[in-house]
Amino acid sequence: MRRIYPHCTIFVSRYNSVYLQINIFIMIAHTPQPPYYAVIFTSVRTEGDNGYSEMSEKMVELASKQSGFLGVESARNDVGITVSYWSDLESIKLWRENIDHSIARNKGREIWYKYFKTRIAKVERDYEFNRI
Repeated sequence: MRRIYPHCTIFVSRYNSVYLQINIFIMIAHTPQPPYYAVIFTSVRTEGDNGYSEMSEKMVELASKQSGFLGVESARNDVGITVSYWSDLESIKLWRENIDHSIARNKGREIWYKYFKTRIAKVERDYEFNRI
């Protein structure tokens, strides 16, 4: 028997042994074969959360419903880097024009960020290593 949950897969063998596989891939976006586009958002935050975490989750959920969205990866320490992947430039443009995203961007300028930079790049090639 196999049950899949958001962050792990639980296997139960015919001998009732339980195995747990952590889905490391939840942190790494599954993208199609290139070409596709990456929007790279690098930022330095202000102090405190001030509603940032909730809005961030909302934006990922909203972006995932947009046409052309392929996935997202994000990491934060002193500098945050979020990379979202898109099928084409038109999809990126439509996401930028999304009203809820515009509201979040404005709050970012007013409340959440000391500095940020956005870059858009075409992914020509990718490769991976997988030990799992």
